Amino acid sequence: MGGSDAGGGPPARAPATGSGHHDHGHHGHHGHHNHPGHGHHHGDESRAIGIAFFLNLAFTVIEIVGGLLTNSVAILADALHDLGDSLALGLGWFLARVARRDADQRFSYGYQRFSLLAALVNSLVLVAGSLFILIEAVPRLWAPEMPHAQGMFALALLGVVVNGVAAWRLRRSGTLNAQAMGWHLLEDMLGWVAVLVVSVLLMFVDWPVLDPLLSVVFTAFILFNVVRTLRATTAVFLQAVPDGHRLADIERQLLAEADIVAVHHARLWTLDGEQHVYTSHVVAARPLDAADMGALKQRLEARLQPFGFAHTTIEVELPGEDCRDRRR
Repeated sequence: MGGSDAGGGPPARAPATGSGHHDHGHHGHHGHHNHPGHGHHHGDESRAIGIAFFLNLAFTVIEIVGGLLTNSVAILADALHDLGDSLALGLGWFLARVARRDADQRFSYGYQRFSLLAALVNSLVLVAGSLFILIEAVPRLWAPEMPHAQGMFALALLGVVVNGVAAWRLRRSGTLNAQAMGWHLLEDMLGWVAVLVVSVLLMFVDWPVLDPLLSVVFTAFILFNVVRTLRATTAVFLQAVPDGHRLADIERQLLAEADIVAVHHARLWTLDGEQHVYTSHVVAARPLDAADMGALKQRLEARLQPFGFAHTTIEVELPGEDCRDRRR
């Protein structure tokens, strides 16, 4: 039994661990390819999260002071929520930096999945925070309190700008970690939009119920979207097949090769929602010498390249060769 690496992209920074049972010495090698721009991608994510963290933390301090000056319980409550967001962003920033480390003996695929840990924690925090806001806001629909409209207006303008800039930076990133934190800040921005609208209206009409009403609407919207992110993150943790990929499609590509008659023991998962890994065993149609095996590897690599895998490992089996993985 021999191993063949067949994947697109430049060589990886560090080797990944192969299957532990590949001890047959003939016509094979193991290697992995890394996704282009991987280090640059995580560097952009880390910078975006760092900027968002410091912006959110600084604004939280301003919000606490502003809430005390305007004697607004609603703003102080939002400041507490923003403080939780700042802690979540800080965790996400730290874990995003950890995710940039190269593979080593302990984490042979690298540290990309640490960003998933941050995405999971942040999503759970946001769900809990959204539920808390709903619990606080819904009773106020029946017992609304008149806030300080002028103070709300001033803080709302600053809140929309700060949180909008930070959310925009994070939403540009494609990772689940950055997207989860982007929803944190989008929730805050929409909340401040609601405060801005309500503050203007309350300068002219005595309708304090608008404040909790808009808070409920915006929080429900964010909760719906963050639950989707949480589901996607959980699927990655459970090593589900990545969205947009089907094992059947990959198998058809491999079986289109004349020298391949069967594909089995196929595995497809994702490291962080973007870096995908594929491994499988293929059965050769005829005995292959070293030259034929080398040519077959190149053809398999070309067939898998359109799928954009970060790592691929193909085990080539000769006709009649017993696959020990079938007995596992």
